[in-house]
Amino acid sequence: MEIEFLGTGAGQPSKQRNVTSIALRLLDERNEVWLFDVGEATQHQLLKSNTRARKITKIFISHMHGDHIFGLPGFLTSRNFQGSEAIDQGRPSDLTIYGPAGLRQYVFSALKAAQVRLQYRVDFVEVHPGVVFQDKQFSVTAFAMNHGIEDYAYRIVEADAVGELQVAKLLNLGLKSGPLFGQIKAGQDISLPDGRVLKSADFIGPDRPGRIVTIVMDTKSNPAIIEAAKNADLLVHESTYDGQNTAMAKKHGHSTCVQAAENAKKAQAKHLILTHISARYLGRAADNLLDEARAVFKNTDLAHDLAVFPIPAKVPVTEKLVKAHA
Repeated sequence: MEIEFLGTGAGQPSKQRNVTSIALRLLDERNEVWLFDVGEATQHQLLKSNTRARKITKIFISHMHGDHIFGLPGFLTSRNFQGSEAIDQGRPSDLTIYGPAGLRQYVFSALKAAQVRLQYRVDFVEVHPGVVFQDKQFSVTAFAMNHGIEDYAYRIVEADAVGELQVAKLLNLGLKSGPLFGQIKAGQDISLPDGRVLKSADFIGPDRPGRIVTIVMDTKSNPAIIEAAKNADLLVHESTYDGQNTAMAKKHGHSTCVQAAENAKKAQAKHLILTHISARYLGRAADNLLDEARAVFKNTDLAHDLAVFPIPAKVPVTEKLVKAHA
C-alpha cells in the first residue's frame, strides 16, 4: 500500500503545486488504485507518475469546490482512449464515484455539453456520514466536516489478514507439503491415518492487523477529525495556513499546520502528512509549516506533488511482544 500526492496545492494551481488529488495505491492488495479528489489537470499529473489511470476503480470526492472536482470531466474522458490497455473486454474498466449530492449532475452535465459518450460504466454513490463502501478486504467511512458546504473526510480501514501457515511445525511432524497444508490454512482440523488430530489454530500464526488511512480535506478543525483519524497509521490532513493564521483559517473554513498536528496527536495517529498548502508558502515558508507541525507531532511530513509514501504492513501482535523482550 502506498499513497501518492498528484496535487498538493490549495485553491488554484501554482508553479510548485497542482490542486488536490491523492492516489491510494492498492496494487499489492487488490491491483487497484483509488483517487481522493480530482482537481484540475489531475490527468496531466498522472502522466508524470507511475499510477496508471486504467487501475483506478474508485474515486472519493470530499466536496464540490472546483479545486477538488474540476479535473473529473477531463479524466473521465481520457479513459475513453485507453481501450488498447484495458483489462475489460477491450474497453476501460468500470468506475465508481463517491461524493456529495450534486456530483453526478455536475459530471454528466459537463460530459453532455462536450458531447462525450463514455465507453465504460460510471456508478455514482451519494455520500452520507457512515460506511460508504465495504467488502471483505476494506471499508471506507465518511465523516462530515465543517467547510461551509457539504464536505467529508474518509477513513479507510483494511481488514486484518489471516496469520501465516507455520509450515516448519508441520514439516517437523513428518508431513509433506500438499493439499493437507491448504486445508489447515483454510481453517480445517485434520485427522491423520495414525489417529492424530491436527487443530488448524495450532498451525496458524497470529493475524496481521489491517492498516488505517484517514484523509481530511478542506475543513475547520473539529472533533469529528479525531474520530475519523483514531489510531490511524496515516493521517493526511489539509494544512492551508501556518499557525499564525488561525483566525484566517477559521474564517475560510480551513485548518492550520498546528491544528493538523494537534489532531494527529489527539487521535494517536502514527504518521501525519500535510497537504493542501496555500500558494503563499514557498520555499522556506513551506518548510516552516513542517517545523511548526513537528513541534507538536514529531512524525510529520510535508507533501509535494508526485511524492510517494509507503504505508507498511503491520507486524502481528505476538511478533511485537517477541521483539520487545529480545
